[in-house]
Amino acid sequence: MLNLNYDKFSLRSYLNFENSFNQSTDARLRVYNLYFEARKLFDVATVKIGRQPLITSSASGVFDGISLNASYKWLGVDAFYGGNVPEYQKFEITDKWSEDYLLGGELKATIIPQLTIAAGGFIKNFKPREYTATRLDEAFNPIQVLIQEKSNQFKFLQGRIFYDEGKAFQLSGRYEYDLNYAKTSRIEFDGISSPVDKWHFNVYFNYLAPQIRYNSIFSVFDYANTTEIEIGAGYEVINSVTVNGRVGVVNYQGDNASRFTLSANTGFGSISYRKSLGYAGEMDNISLYLAKSLFDGLFTPSAGVAFTSYKVSKDAETNSLTTILGGFNIRPIRWLSLDVQAQYMNNKIYKDDLRMFFKANYWFNTIF
Repeated sequence: MLNLNYDKFSLRSYLNFENSFNQSTDARLRVYNLYFEARKLFDVATVKIGRQPLITSSASGVFDGISLNASYKWLGVDAFYGGNVPEYQKFEITDKWSEDYLLGGELKATIIPQLTIAAGGFIKNFKPREYTATRLDEAFNPIQVLIQEKSNQFKFLQGRIFYDEGKAFQLSGRYEYDLNYAKTSRIEFDGISSPVDKWHFNVYFNYLAPQIRYNSIFSVFDYANTTEIEIGAGYEVINSVTVNGRVGVVNYQGDNASRFTLSANTGFGSISYRKSLGYAGEMDNISLYLAKSLFDGLFTPSAGVAFTSYKVSKDAETNSLTTILGGFNIRPIRWLSLDVQAQYMNNKIYKDDLRMFFKANYWFNTIF
């Protein structure tokens, strides 16, 4: 990661270099982010150019292009256009901008201080691929045939709403409509409320249709939508110690699955138990994680353990999984940190698998 900043302008990057020392494979450079940013131009707009992240539900990811975020008083707009990133995040750009691109935007309005609504849409088009396959001719002789894909895209309209009354009540909602298939793709609501001291309650609802590229081979298969609802509550027993509980149900076509979660969060770690039942399989999981910063962040030890038993159906074989980790972080100065971690895993595939990891981070963040 390398960030160079000057006043309202920045050059931001996030790269990763990987190589296997045990196998003779080619080294690989992944470029996750590399873009120029100009903030608050004329106190209105922020512009980014280059390989940058995008968070907008179905179109989330990274792309090579330009984005604009502008706001004036109660009205705002987001817009973006660019090419899809090649596989393995190579340091390349697409050679088919007319076929391999991402285009979209959103208009936002803050009607009252507590309420924001937004509406927009996007198109994400993928470059058609060509490949050869063996087929039989009229005389049943094998021949090589060139297969050419046609339209391969996502095309959505979407709307969002956010209402904030502080601790009393918060609600966010999202609606997505698939233009290619002319049907609702997603309806999602998430709300949380703290009506009384030390208590909070939350509810989550999600209706989701599978997102399938238009005219792809997967569109010929029979598929069904899912509906999910989860409710939960939390109570602050003492300062920095909260106990939480959640119950969720997912409805499939002709079946359903349920889950239950109990957890406790503290200032130095968390413990949780989760149980799943039904169509999605059966699972029992208990996990514990501890971490504590000492000497003003100079030394941070951490440890965790998890036990899981699961099976894909009621009558299937029960499998178990054990994971244990332990390590520490040393940060002698603000921009330098060293991490050491040991990870142990034991299941039907990996028997007594022990791995050691070491990482050094030096944060380049130069301000001119």
